[in-house]
Amino acid sequence: MATVPRRPAGSKEGITGTFENIKQTVTSVAEAFSQWWQSIPDDVRGRGYRMIELNKIYNEDCLEGMKRIPDDFVDLTVTSPPYDNLRTYNGNIEQWSFEKFQGIAKELYRVTKQGGVVVWIVGDATINGSETGTSFKQALYFMECGFNLHDTMIYEKNGAGAVGSNKCYLQNFEYMFVFSKGKIKTFNLIYDRENKVVGRMKTNTNRDKYTADTGRKYREITTKKMGRRFNIWKYEQTQGHDAYSKKHPAPFPETLAADHIISWSNEGDLVLDPFMGSGTTAIACINTNRNYIGFEISKEYCDIANERIRKTLAEKEVE
Repeated sequence: MATVPRRPAGSKEGITGTFENIKQTVTSVAEAFSQWWQSIPDDVRGRGYRMIELNKIYNEDCLEGMKRIPDDFVDLTVTSPPYDNLRTYNGNIEQWSFEKFQGIAKELYRVTKQGGVVVWIVGDATINGSETGTSFKQALYFMECGFNLHDTMIYEKNGAGAVGSNKCYLQNFEYMFVFSKGKIKTFNLIYDRENKVVGRMKTNTNRDKYTADTGRKYREITTKKMGRRFNIWKYEQTQGHDAYSKKHPAPFPETLAADHIISWSNEGDLVLDPFMGSGTTAIACINTNRNYIGFEISKEYCDIANERIRKTLAEKEVE
């Protein structure tokens, strides 16, 4: 076998050759890295190496976490943010402000798919005899970001009422603003309202014509037994009704989250909750076969949510 002649150790020619090899290797690695970096979409590059995972709740500030979500990625957001100073949220209310909300609204617009929906469930505090109107300010800002205000819905709390002032009626509702990014893509409207009149009936509209001999022209329509639901949704309060809701200051009913998820998304779609709390939105997603991403700044609530998720998944395996 032929031997390769070796240069004397420490010779100038040998050292120069070694440096050239190192230089070529470094250049190749740099070029490969540059090609890989340029292959990453612009919406992801610059937001950190770690990508977002589905079906996971992140114990972090949602404004920072959403920066890792690509553009036009989320089908639906269902969430309830902190309300003025109504709740302390485990001491984190100091981190909430309108400026913080503005950043979150912009991120929600960026990550929402064209035709996607954001359901923003919010109420107002009464301070010095006046409601803050923060909910309306937020709704208007969402529209400034580019969202359409698709519907202004009401969440009526059955058997509950907050005293905003002793000089006004008990407050037992919150707003559910439904925003869409462009023309809404998915709408699986719920038909569970029983119609008073069922079957064929005569009716008239402005489109019906008058005739000289018969007067107004009637037409027949068929009314089904169940009609489309109104946009005021009534639910039993969950606060303090189970072990989990007692640990969070403002949980909303799981059926409320599920109804919105069914209405504005399809199975397999991705649902975001930037204020996951005790995990209600995630549980509703699991039970309706949707994927989810959640953020929760409180480790205590994050642990509660993950405990609920483990229990729900175990129950589904038994089924």
